Amino acid sequence: MSSVLYDAQGPRAKRRNILFNVVFFVALAALLWWVFSTLADKGQLEWAKWKPFFSGSEAWSTYIWPALQNTLKAAFVAVVIALPLGAVLGIARLSDHVWVRVPAAIVVEFFRSIPVLVLMIFGLALFAEYTDVSSDDRPLYAVVTGLVLYNASVLAEIVRSGILALPKGQAEGAMAIGLRKGQVMRLILLPQAVTAMLPAIVSQLVVIVKDTALGGAVLTFPELLSSANTMSAYYGANTIASFTVVAVIYIALNFALTSFASWLERRLRRAKKSTGAVLKVDDAGTPGTPAAGTGVAKT
Repeated sequence: MSSVLYDAQGPRAKRRNILFNVVFFVALAALLWWVFSTLADKGQLEWAKWKPFFSGSEAWSTYIWPALQNTLKAAFVAVVIALPLGAVLGIARLSDHVWVRVPAAIVVEFFRSIPVLVLMIFGLALFAEYTDVSSDDRPLYAVVTGLVLYNASVLAEIVRSGILALPKGQAEGAMAIGLRKGQVMRLILLPQAVTAMLPAIVSQLVVIVKDTALGGAVLTFPELLSSANTMSAYYGANTIASFTVVAVIYIALNFALTSFASWLERRLRRAKKSTGAVLKVDDAGTPGTPAAGTGVAKT
């Protein structure tokens, strides 16, 4: 049976695909066997190296939980600041006024071009030299500063592209009925663009969560990934076990974030589809009052 996009496979193509699948799974099984056998030869699969994470709470209460709190704190503060700042910069880049559009473009392009780690290092030096922030809090401030400056610039481009992707008739129709530019942006364009921008925004939020690890690698910020090094040294070089546990936690965090975003996107799409009013039709066939349950008030 053929399709518009491709022709149906013949007997030879089916046999070839089966052969490729068998070869792939055999190669994958061989690779997994080699990885596990190598880890076993190095003693990384011994129960003694995994025991701290499955029996007793010392590893979780002393290392993982405090580090996870620091990761979530830095990511949360960065998200709360970067999201509105990115929206403001993205909208400013669409302004008709040159004195608004050009400075916003310079700020976005400048901070988007600098690696986030460099921004964190500059932030640490800035807080150490020109502020009274304590040495214990400087790594957190520097990590948040770098994450905000970089990700707000990226989010600004996401917002700008999301608004520009809308049909021009949306803005033209709104202005034709007398809405001002600010009202068009706030009431017409942004609500429609949010749903389209949501996947890209969530991807950037996942990047924020992961980039907190840069602070632990360079700025001695006690976040989740740095706890793996500490645990590996404390529990007798159980590097694989420590980093595996931390990787699973990162996967769980990001999966929860993307799942929430998917649920929110579906909810927004359903809300937009259910805003239409259904009018009752009388016996003469003329529209009457809104039908019950439509949520439209009578006038």
